[in-house]
Amino acid sequence: MSPSADHEGYRIGRVDASTTVVVVGAGPSGLMLACNLVRFGIAVVILDDRPDKTSTGKADGMQPKTIETFRLLGLADSLLKNGARVYDISFWESTANESLKRTCRKTHYPEHVGASDPYILLAHQGMVEELMIDDMEARGVCVTRNSKFVSCSRVDGTTQLDIMYEDVTTNTSHKIRADYLIGCDGARSKVRSFIPGAELEGELTNAAWGVLDGVVDTNFPDIWSKVAVRSHSAGSILWIPREKGMTRVYVELSSTNGERVEKSKASTEYVMDRAREAMLPFSLEWKTVEWFGTYVVGQRVAKRFMDPEAKIFIAGDAGHCHSALAAQGANTSMHDSFNLAWKLNLLVRGLAKPTILHTYEEERQKIAYDLINFDVDHCKAFAAGDTALAKNFEDNIRFISGVGAEYAPGTLTQAPAATTHLQPGMLQLPAKVTRYIGSNPVDIQLDIPLLGQFKIYFFVPDICCSRESVDNICQQLRSVLAGVSERAAHSYQKQPRGLSHSDGFIQIQRYTTLSNAFTFAMVTQSAQSDFEIADLSNILQASRWTLYVDNIGRPNCTEKWFGDLNERIGISVVRPDGYVGAIDTWKADQVGLIGQWLQDYFSFMV
Repeated sequence: MSPSADHEGYRIGRVDASTTVVVVGAGPSGLMLACNLVRFGIAVVILDDRPDKTSTGKADGMQPKTIETFRLLGLADSLLKNGARVYDISFWESTANESLKRTCRKTHYPEHVGASDPYILLAHQGMVEELMIDDMEARGVCVTRNSKFVSCSRVDGTTQLDIMYEDVTTNTSHKIRADYLIGCDGARSKVRSFIPGAELEGELTNAAWGVLDGVVDTNFPDIWSKVAVRSHSAGSILWIPREKGMTRVYVELSSTNGERVEKSKASTEYVMDRAREAMLPFSLEWKTVEWFGTYVVGQRVAKRFMDPEAKIFIAGDAGHCHSALAAQGANTSMHDSFNLAWKLNLLVRGLAKPTILHTYEEERQKIAYDLINFDVDHCKAFAAGDTALAKNFEDNIRFISGVGAEYAPGTLTQAPAATTHLQPGMLQLPAKVTRYIGSNPVDIQLDIPLLGQFKIYFFVPDICCSRESVDNICQQLRSVLAGVSERAAHSYQKQPRGLSHSDGFIQIQRYTTLSNAFTFAMVTQSAQSDFEIADLSNILQASRWTLYVDNIGRPNCTEKWFGDLNERIGISVVRPDGYVGAIDTWKADQVGLIGQWLQDYFSFMV
């Protein structure tokens, strides 16, 4: 990283503030990162050069996995109340000989996708930003507005950074000293330029699109569905319902192989005229236009997402650019940040080795390339017509939903050993179980709140027949994980989580009684009347709020995650971000090996 000169007007040597993490950019990616760090109790400053949050337009589609993430954060309610939901997609096409007609209609997320929320949720970007901003402010942290990132440099003799930014309202310069810098500052990221070799690679195509958000007047019958239109004379149109009765219309301005429309010509009226032509013989007029924008499709990925030595990272659009047609940008960007936040928390607290940060680039760059490869084919399918586009959706629907965004084997995703349905690198599959206490039916993937901890589930088909084995497992858990748990207790006592009034309804101590680093849970197919909590081992007694009876639905949770356990005991280690880190099964005479298995997996912790 090249050193930077002090900005003009700055008084040399003055440090205005110090913090642990500086996040540049208060869009969805930056806010997701900062919001999680604040909750974890990590000191963070978030800089943004805008005077306020996004007011209209921009990213608008939340995929099922993103909805689940907001549910985990306890922030989904207003989005679910006010957003529009898309459950189906219809395909329309016209030819030289036939006028526009519907060629097929599909359920957007069929059951095999495995999404607990099988729809796209539509709400403009500012609504999403506001949720996270309000959550941060309730925990005592605000976005530093009108603050433009300028440069960073290493502090001599330390591992810290001096980060320069400018207050654009006063033209004054300021310096923050921090341990980490994360650029969530978009495709033209200034932070990215301070990571050697991190330039974007890929192609900027000639495909251009105009985007209109507004209230439309039309006799088109599928206006409240997601609609892909292929006109033989005027290119492609994508319709998406929006909040407040609005409709978003993506209008193709030039084909993938055609000449790009000059930006000066791509006015609101020009885009409307293209849309009207494509939708003939149906009428189309706009009563209001809330937002208008244009973009050129580029499919590029940064060669590097981090400089671990300098402790500089990028996330979101700073690391990957693509089309907006499948509603992936904000979703993928927020999950970049979701991935990085819990790893930074463990490292800052001294609970993990520095190598854990390398997994951020390994995992999220893989997803970025998966996204770009999908997006290239998706844009080609739009140009090819309904048959190709419908097949593209069908082939990629799990990835589009976010449920199928999976990591390769690595430090945090143990290579699979058992032939279980759930595998390392996959997201835990949604399932209903009954919480033993109170007999409440709950979603197992949502019931344990997000506290930055690993969740260790053990599946015991018959607790009465396996009590000795379960006691043995619990003894090994206590022995293997005691050191990390002790250090975590000291860390969170010294540096508590960032709490708000809403956390009082969660009762965090239910999930941290034994450890701030791990929450233990048992899932059994035994009936509640077959056993008492008092008869279980001390670890399970202390974990009473995470004892579950697997008696809802077919397939039930055990079958979804493991298949038929055949009297074996199954264990799944789920990471703080909901991904499976390790999973395996053991016979009764093999349970003595579980301690070493856990120790091997958690070797990245200290």
